[in-house]
Amino acid sequence: MPLHVPILRGAKGGAAYESVDQATLTHHATGEPVATMSLANPGLIRRDINQMRYDVLESFKVSELLAIAKRAAKLFMTATLTVGDEKQTFDDYLRMLSGTTGMPVSYCRNNAAKLHRVLDEMDLIVAGLTRGFDLSILDQGFGSDDGRMLSWFREARVFGAVLPSNSPGVHSLWLPAFALKTPTVLKPGREEPWSPYRLLQALIAAGAPAEAFGFYPADHAGAGEILNSTDRSMLFGDAATTRMWAKDHRVELHGPGYSKVILGADAADDFEKHIDVIAASIAANGGRSCINASAVWTPRHADKIAHALAAKLATVKPLPVDDPQATIAAFANPTTAERMNAMIDGLLGGSGAEDLTAKLRGSPRLAKVGRIAYLLPTIIRCERDHAIANREFLFPFATVIECPQEDIFDAIGPTLIGTVISKDQGLIRAAMACGDIDRLNVGPVPTYQLSWDQPHEGNLFEHLYRQRAFQAAS
Repeated sequence: MPLHVPILRGAKGGAAYESVDQATLTHHATGEPVATMSLANPGLIRRDINQMRYDVLESFKVSELLAIAKRAAKLFMTATLTVGDEKQTFDDYLRMLSGTTGMPVSYCRNNAAKLHRVLDEMDLIVAGLTRGFDLSILDQGFGSDDGRMLSWFREARVFGAVLPSNSPGVHSLWLPAFALKTPTVLKPGREEPWSPYRLLQALIAAGAPAEAFGFYPADHAGAGEILNSTDRSMLFGDAATTRMWAKDHRVELHGPGYSKVILGADAADDFEKHIDVIAASIAANGGRSCINASAVWTPRHADKIAHALAAKLATVKPLPVDDPQATIAAFANPTTAERMNAMIDGLLGGSGAEDLTAKLRGSPRLAKVGRIAYLLPTIIRCERDHAIANREFLFPFATVIECPQEDIFDAIGPTLIGTVISKDQGLIRAAMACGDIDRLNVGPVPTYQLSWDQPHEGNLFEHLYRQRAFQAAS
């Protein structure tokens, strides 16, 4: 029988629960069933969240939770952990993760290493989120930090996360909630229950109370119930999905990143030196993340830069996920790739934009191998006001746009990560003053290279806690 992924009910002591309503997870290449997964209905989710013990982690010091996270880091990478009634080794986990998502095994392994690092270095991450105040203040609710009285209280009785399937690395964003004493409820992505489930099992095996966690695979209604029933949450999704929750302050949104590499005139004149960093920003980890660059802005030489990037990325081939040289993910559902490809072709209609990679590659962007499909890396040279200029897709895709240097920061729009390559101090000051850039890299730093001790798309600590004035009679 296929492996079964159960619901984990924090309100019932973390008990595994097999529901009548189940989904079948299939291998992306063969279509064979590899697992079944229980699905939670909104009523069950609502009842369980309301019954979860909000104070289950309050008996632990933050330092103790950080120690649990460090132990969990090793277990995540090395231990045989439980999935339902079965056991799963780390290699089993990688095989399942790659099999149901179509991500190369090497990509899965690299992302697992990132999650290990986040658990292992959770103390540094929490210090960054809290700006380094004495964490024992969270244990007693108030305290002195460098002579200042500080008091924080947790607004999130229960924290929820509605997760995607596109990149295991996103799980680094909800993990600190555990170290911050907040019971956590997860709704995994449809094809990717493996990473969040294994992370929870590693934490529990390391000493975390099972009742601090809920794991609820569900449909859209179930996801909405998690967002409605938890006090604070985070949501991963496309622009349409996140737009629905844009006015709800309880929900931290993680939508398209529209990350960019921005060249100053000096760097544009020397662009050959920076092509590798730009190409890696576009294509690393299969180009599937919001931290991949989806646009390159330059004050000059846009044609040459676009051709150089296209020449470099046009050599990428669709390879099986277990090939060590595989660098792009397969689409388990060919219809998704076909729809995305048709959207790009539709946007390219008319003048003002050209797909340079297709011309150099001599083959279509959409490649089908058996029952699966790939979208090959795509570099578009376009005008800045073209309809395709500010788009992001689930594969290595970027536009190259020429714009006067003095206009760039007024024109780029929302940008999760902006890598500004220049030694022009005036341009750097303009970048520092640009409110559209969430994370700013100065110099040839790939967009995907994150410093985990700094907040990413919001500060999770400030999302979960609120500072208040405090004084006590002596």
